[in-house]
Amino acid sequence: MGFVEVLLIGIGLSMDAFSVSICKGLIARKFSWKTALTCGLWFGFFQALMPLVGYFLGSQFEQYITAVDHWIAFGLLFLIGANMIREAFSKEEESSDSSLDFKTMLLLAIATSIDALAVGISFACIQVKIWSSVLIIGLTTFAFSVLGVKIGNVFGSKFEKSAGIIGGIILILIGLKILLEHLGIISF
Repeated sequence: MGFVEVLLIGIGLSMDAFSVSICKGLIARKFSWKTALTCGLWFGFFQALMPLVGYFLGSQFEQYITAVDHWIAFGLLFLIGANMIREAFSKEEESSDSSLDFKTMLLLAIATSIDALAVGISFACIQVKIWSSVLIIGLTTFAFSVLGVKIGNVFGSKFEKSAGIIGGIILILIGLKILLEHLGIISF
């Protein structure tokens, strides 16, 4: 898996954190670098940590799943992407508050990075340079989170739904690409 694919996965995974960051920006009356950097660091760190944990967990079971690894990677990315799209169309409002305390940020960071754990498991099934991949994912999420706080502060909630849809579509397409490459239907 190359840089572009990992970057696209990073963009797709960062959409949950981006949406929460938009909410943090919406709540803030005035843009604050403290809020933007706090969101970026929390979300970026956990988006990098979770695929690493998933990768090492998946590596423990690699010998048992190599025959179906492409289906696992496709299935996980498809389910994560479909869930992101479903959540974007959901009528339920996600609650968000302006707090940046440890407990609030820890819970938000874990909640927005659970899907990255599953991506890490799929990374164990395919050829991925894990350290550079988690760095790209973490930095991408950091950048989108900082940007999300600014966008939320300036533009409001216009982009929240679109971010979830775009992120979900990206993950589904990458999963499909992995499956089609392994089946020999396409090659990049």
